[in-house]
Amino acid sequence: MFRNRAEAGRHLAEKLGHLKNERPIVLALPRGGVPVGLEIALALDAPLDLMLVRKVGAPHQPELAIGAVVDGHHQERFINRDLVERLGLPASYIEEASQRELQEIERRRELYARGRSPIDVRGRTAIVVDDGIATGATVRVALRALREAGATRVVLAVPVAPASTADDLRSECDEAVFIATPEVFGAVGFYYDNFEQVSDAEVIEMLERAPEQRG
Repeated sequence: MFRNRAEAGRHLAEKLGHLKNERPIVLALPRGGVPVGLEIALALDAPLDLMLVRKVGAPHQPELAIGAVVDGHHQERFINRDLVERLGLPASYIEEASQRELQEIERRRELYARGRSPIDVRGRTAIVVDDGIATGATVRVALRALREAGATRVVLAVPVAPASTADDLRSECDEAVFIATPEVFGAVGFYYDNFEQVSDAEVIEMLERAPEQRG
């Protein structure tokens, strides 16, 4: 369907032109979402930043998410209280696990953004971008975090997602833009001719190419 992530981003940008006058911010999930987001940022003359989300795992079951933490001008955390109570986890564990993931977020921001602070989304239109979605769990947390952080309009822009996931995510944002929502999905990489991993160096270079933050 797409030659590469940049082409997918250009297709999305065509569908997002109506947002150009809203001073939007493009927030890409690294690393695959960054080349998609760069094309949107260039088309809309919008700043590009990262949307860093880390899962908080249960003890001895790191894949079982009891919550998540999200980077931003004001860091946000989301905890599944029902699951925490069911597992009998103390508040001290939740705090320690959350802090570990926040430290990893800070490490990644320092690596990619080279000391630049997250862009404040308060009062702005925020466009969340990835190269594709399977379950939507990470994106859902990102969308909710932006709402909590004060974004006036939250938009999701993704080239491809399963139809059921796309339907679920539409209720989490003000607008959702997809190029394709197949009933039978497979994997995100199936929809790209070139789906090579994006390197850290490429992420850094693309962030530097994006338009500057406007007042």
